Amino acid sequence: MTDTAAEDRPRIEASTYVLLHDLAMRRDRDEWIVGRMATRTFVALPAAGARAVELLGEGLSVARTADVLRAETGEEFEITDFVTDLAALGFVARIGDHPVPDTEPPRATLPRLRPHQVRLALHPALPVLVAVLLTAAVVALVRRPDLLPGYRDLLWSPHGSLVLVGGAAVGWTLLLAHELAHLVTARAAGVPGKMRLGTRLQFLVMQTDISGIELAPRRHRLTAYLAGIAFNLSLASALVLTLALTDPGTTAHRLLAAALLLALLPLPFQCLLFTRTDLYFVLQDLTGCRDLYGDGLAYARYVFRRAVRRGGADAAPDPSTRLPAHERRAVRIYSVVLVIGTVACLTFMAAVTLPADIALLVRAARGLGPGHGLAGNADALAVLVVLGGINVLWLVTWLRNRRSA
Repeated sequence: MTDTAAEDRPRIEASTYVLLHDLAMRRDRDEWIVGRMATRTFVALPAAGARAVELLGEGLSVARTADVLRAETGEEFEITDFVTDLAALGFVARIGDHPVPDTEPPRATLPRLRPHQVRLALHPALPVLVAVLLTAAVVALVRRPDLLPGYRDLLWSPHGSLVLVGGAAVGWTLLLAHELAHLVTARAAGVPGKMRLGTRLQFLVMQTDISGIELAPRRHRLTAYLAGIAFNLSLASALVLTLALTDPGTTAHRLLAAALLLALLPLPFQCLLFTRTDLYFVLQDLTGCRDLYGDGLAYARYVFRRAVRRGGADAAPDPSTRLPAHERRAVRIYSVVLVIGTVACLTFMAAVTLPADIALLVRAARGLGPGHGLAGNADALAVLVVLGGINVLWLVTWLRNRRSA
């Protein structure tokens, strides 16, 4: 059987010229990040590879590119194979006179939002304003410790259904705003970005894919990663200052205190680095790792298999040895955090969260019926809709992401 697709591919010879798509490059330590923003496809190349992309983009033929690289480095390079790899990545628009079939670029969230419309999101003064607002809130809390929220502030109404539905509505609104902060900041850096639901272990999350931010300067990258946390801290600080101006015991004060707690609740989750939170991407950037989670998981699996087989001859090689020294150290340390955090998180779910959810759902189901009155049925229905809906949505999202992986 012949490979029709292979026969249809343009033949790459020494005299072949190629036309590349619009590519961007950024130096990162000893490598170069090269990518195409339209398709959100990026690859790390050695200096010679980045130079080959540059020469091909200038219109040099395959042979001429190899000659220039040989003169500059003293080494031989298989540019024909290199062009084939670039075409597989979707970086090549035409080989000779033959156009290369292109894939449809992924859709972005809020595609009409242009970088120039949100450029202030990357203004250097913005982090200063956030710091000033946070400092003012801390000063207010030091002077008035009674403004610190507690769990009772979430119980702003005697009706549990109102507390549950209201908390879910405000919580998801804040989550959407948190992700919009990532999207807007990335869009200001020229990165399209896409928001969607996802799962992190037992957690249902909304996540923003800002692939392409790797090509931005470090200040822009870190700003995009921390934009969501900055939003939560800014909102919480504003609520603290507003609380200081309201009378305790009033409805406005109770609602503001509940909103303050809901704005702060997501922040501890950001410390769960093993679930690839915002702070995980900051850590990955600062350590210079390409895929801290993926490499850490691979190393943890290697250690587990080695322990089970007791270092048998058929054991796979250590996957971390192919990494640069600085990445290898970070990956091995992170793998410990990954294993301990994942085990602790899943154990807590099995021992606490899941039994509590089941108990609440069973109690709510038993609370439905003509003998429980209007208020009782409303409370039971709210629990079933909110808590049950979240669990069903988690399952649907998990299954969808597994199919698309």
